Amino acid sequence: MNILRSKLPAALVLVPLASSLEGCRVVGGIFKAGVWVGVIAVFLVIALIIWIARSLAR
Repeated sequence: MNILRSKLPAALVLVPLASSLEGCRVVGGIFKAGVWVGVIAVFLVIALIIWIARSLAR
């Protein structure tokens, strides 16, 4: 029973730490995807503005 008591505090610290590190990796992947979505969105908005400007100029 002594072994269990000595290992329990370490487990209580390591389990949340390990899960938070994995969470950081997930958030990092989401932000990488978000950057590309943002780049594509900006490109589409600029293309739409150019198309509208050309349509109005005719």
